Formats: sequence, structure tokens, C-alpha cells
Amino acid sequence: MSGRTYVVIDIGKTLSKLTLWSRDGVLLEKRMRPNPAALDGALDAAGIELWLTEVLSEFARLADVAAIIPVAHGAAAAIVRDGALAQTPRDYEAPIPESVRLAYQRQRDPFVQIGSPALPDGLNLGAQLFALEVERPDLFEGDAWILLWPQYWAWLLSGVAACELTSLGCHTDLWRPFSGAPSNLAGARGWDKRLPPLRRAGEVLGPILPAWAERTGLPADTNIHCGLHDSNAALVAARGFPDLAGSGVTVLSTGTWFVAMRVPSESERGAMVALPEQRDCLINIDAYGVPTPSARFMGGREIEILLDGQGRLDLPADQPALLAAAQGVVAAGAMVLPTFASGVGPFPRGGGAWVKEPRDREGRISAIGLYAALVADVSLDLVGARGPVLIEGRFAEAEVFTRALAALRPADSIHVSDAPSDVSFGALRMIDPNLRPAGSLARVWPLDVPLAGYKRDWRARAEVST
Repeated sequence: MSGRTYVVIDIGKTLSKLTLWSRDGVLLEKRMRPNPAALDGALDAAGIELWLTEVLSEFARLADVAAIIPVAHGAAAAIVRDGALAQTPRDYEAPIPESVRLAYQRQRDPFVQIGSPALPDGLNLGAQLFALEVERPDLFEGDAWILLWPQYWAWLLSGVAACELTSLGCHTDLWRPFSGAPSNLAGARGWDKRLPPLRRAGEVLGPILPAWAERTGLPADTNIHCGLHDSNAALVAARGFPDLAGSGVTVLSTGTWFVAMRVPSESERGAMVALPEQRDCLINIDAYGVPTPSARFMGGREIEILLDGQGRLDLPADQPALLAAAQGVVAAGAMVLPTFASGVGPFPRGGGAWVKEPRDREGRISAIGLYAALVADVSLDLVGARGPVLIEGRFAEAEVFTRALAALRPADSIHVSDAPSDVSFGALRMIDPNLRPAGSLARVWPLDVPLAGYKRDWRARAEVST
């Protein structure tokens, strides 16, 4: 391949991905690795590093790599000390002892200050750090740094420790988004002193370490950029489309998590948006430092649970049959009630149940797609979405889901993209903000099924779970 290229490292909860891009934003190569289940509550940092070495070596043989930028999921941090990994990042689904959790809850800042809801297990990064202090009282001694998950990979490759706002502001309990300062909790525990200097997401931390250049064959002048949180990268990608560059735009990122993020208007900045903490709403911070109202649910996980290995919602060949089945599903009143991922989403206390579960495969999968759209519709309402919505990620190809959402929100314009404009492209735009998606937006046309009554019935049943 001629010309210098860029690499994006994307460490998701379910998959790790490496992509190779030309400097004008053309996707050249893509590699993926399923992330195994956490062992003893720890993420597979060692396994990902080994795979990273192999793929970077392959890319080095294929192209002249000029820069690398990482993105990763939230609620994960490594502790490094004396230039080495002292504590592998914890899996945010690993439980925390109840006595420890109760002690932690008494110390965390109120939602109105940090925009971070109280979440189960280790979904609040502060809860993980608190539990680690109980397990390992000496962990934060010496020159220990707390590295958020994207910045861990940047540090591993460059040797430079950094902190970055999109990761720091992702329901960590460590930051006050409107004050632009560490939380009272972070100060009281001394964690603020363990956060490296703040750097911008697209900032170059330094060249690749000589050991990594030798190990992979990458050029010694390969720049390592700071990196950012994955859902925020999706928002950056969406704003590459001229029609979505302004305020009022909402991105619905889909994967293990479905995350709705709305770009606020100027008049909303500096004031807390009225978001209900108990419905998994939060204030993210975008790549430009702007507090961003957000709502989430574990859509991909719920879909996997409901499918139970019996098909896929987003398989292209199945879309006509699934769309055709939707009419019968709605007519029969078949539906899924929330939630199959307890403790998170807009219905955190729901037990999850089928109503009139379809007997046929297509009807069942179609009903699951309708369920995802109904929960997404609520999430969009919670962040005050009005206007264009871009669906990105894996489930943007699930037509029952996307077209049902368009039908549920007739006043909004729902879009998908035919260009590589996902998380990785958003990270790429942090290296070169002038990059624009190679393709175009496609308007999603509403599902030709009457959903008004179905929505009313579903919401009446679902609201019991709020």
C-alpha cells in the first residue's frame, strides 16, 4: 500500500477491533477478536495485548503506519506503577461486596454535581477504585497512576500517562462536568492526585516506544494519540456529516450498549439538563469538552439473551422475512417487556417477560426488534431528542428495529449511513478533523405497521418497571 496510514484500536466490551485507514479516510483492513469472559473479575488485558502485537505486526507489513489512536469502553481503568501494570482493569459486571458498596454510596457526590447515576456492580468506576483500596491498601502508593481504558493502551504504546475527558466523564463518579474539576469524592480519596495530566483526545502523546517498534515492525516515528471513549467517538463520527454538524442532533450508538447522546444547544450549556438519575441517564462529556445529555440501556446484551442463539436480528438475508412478520406480531399483541439486563436502562427494576410469545422463529425475532425500538424510543425521549437521529453500530442493519423506531418517532428524521462512519471513523477524525464520511446518510422509512396502539399498551405495562 502506498502512502502513510492510520490505525484505530477499538476495545469494546464484546469485541476488540483493529482497523487500518488511508489518510483520506478509506478503510483498508479490519481485524476482530471476541473478548473472552472475565476471569476473577479482570479484563483480558494480556490476551488483547498479544493479539494487538500480532495485528500491528501484520499491518506494519501491509502499510506505512503514521499514527495510532485507541478507543475503548467506559467503566474500566488500569493502575500502573513503576512503569508496569500493577492492577489489571476490572470487569464492570464483576460484583462488589454489599458492605463495600454501601460504604461507597455514602461518599459519592450527588447526581446534580457529577451527572453520573448510581449504577450496579462496577459500572461507576469510583466503586471499583474504592473496592480495590479495600482489597489492596497499598495499591495507590508511590508513583501509581489511574489510567482510563483508552489511555492505558496509549500509555502501553507510548510510555506517556494521560487523562482525557470523554473517558473521565463516563459515569465514573470522578468528575464534575459543569465545573470541569474532579469530584469531591476523588479529592477526598486522593484519586485526583493519581489522575495523569489532562490531554485532548486527538493530542499526540509521543512516538511509539522503541520496544513496540521493534516488536511489531512499525516505524519509529509512528505517533500515538491520546484516544477517547467509544460512544463519544461515535458522536464525533456522526458530526462529520454536514447535516449533523450542528446542535440538536442525537446519535444512537448500538452494540452491547445502546447509548443515546444529544448535542445540546448553546442555551443548554452550563446548566444541568433535567435528567432522571434512576433511569440510567447521565451527562457525558464530548470530545470537545461539552457536557452531553445521554441515556443508555444494554440493548445488545438483551437481544442476545432473548435470541438465545436462535438467529440474529441484523442478518441481512433475514430482513425481508422479519419485516413481513412484524404485522402479525403487532396484530397479535406479542411483545417483550423490560428488562433482561437488571439494574440498568430506563426500566431498571423490570423483571423481563414475554407477552404472547410468537411460536415461529421470524415472529419471535421480529418482536425482539420491536422491543429494542420501543426501549430506544424511551431513551430518546429522556434526553429530549428532537430532530435528526443517526443510528450507528451493529444494529443499524436491523431493519425491524430501525424502521420501527422511525415509525415510533414520526416527527424526527431517523438516519443510517452507508459509509464507514462508526466508532473507528470518529477516532480517525480526532487525528484529522477535516475528514468527512465517504458515503451519505440514508433516511430510514417508517415501518408500514400501525404502532401507536402497540406503543401505548407496551408503555403502560413497561412503566410499572420504572
